[in-house]
Amino acid sequence: MEAPGEAVAAAPAGGERITARLTWQKLTILPGLIALVLIGTWLWFRGAELDAIARNSLADGNVSLRIRQHIEMTAISTFFVLIIAIPLGIALTRPWLRKATPVALAVANLGQAVPSLGLLVLLVFWLNIGQTTAVAGMVVYAVLPVLANTIAGLRGIDPQLTEAARGIGMSPLGVLGKVELPLAVPLILAGVRNALVLNVGTATLATFIGGGGLGDLIASGITNQRMPVLMLGSVLTVALALLVDWLASIVELLLRPRGLEGSS
Repeated sequence: MEAPGEAVAAAPAGGERITARLTWQKLTILPGLIALVLIGTWLWFRGAELDAIARNSLADGNVSLRIRQHIEMTAISTFFVLIIAIPLGIALTRPWLRKATPVALAVANLGQAVPSLGLLVLLVFWLNIGQTTAVAGMVVYAVLPVLANTIAGLRGIDPQLTEAARGIGMSPLGVLGKVELPLAVPLILAGVRNALVLNVGTATLATFIGGGGLGDLIASGITNQRMPVLMLGSVLTVALALLVDWLASIVELLLRPRGLEGSS
């Protein structure tokens, strides 16, 4: 049993490790730049001359609605990417399914080989127009980085480690959960981060199939030749992508196993 003094001493050590990962630069620089860009855009937008068409494009809470739709599509599509790609990646590294890995990766590659707008249009013929079709297209487009990184992370583990775990009596599930997945976490999280940013960008194309999102503002600005509307939609999309990438990087640092801190 641990002595009380040892338990107390262990707590600050964990806190110090987290503090060492989350430096003030990591926590403040990028969010500060995003905030400055958004404030600058808001000040510019307040001074811009808006005609009736531009005001109509932004009226009745349209901006907040499009932001919410964009975030919803990104979150839902990323959720489905995770529950599809990670279990599939684990299965493809097991001996009984390893031979199917090249086929699965080739199919996943097709999602990114096809232009994202073309993929969404093809899905319209199957699922009709709307946000559901947009989410399905985003899932197909973003599966590859998570799937490929899961496979690479699990395959990159030293076989001696898994053999040692089996040698001390651990079950296959125990080896997977306590040895393989923790060691593969950095690569898997990097794939998830990549998929999130891809989904934010792909969600702008949902406007062409009636899916909504910030792409509606961008398309409206281009179609009606209203630069303030176009600028607002573009800046909000870029800011959202940067914010999502920053949040994912924070989660990646927090979830990285302590023994792998030096590998980043």
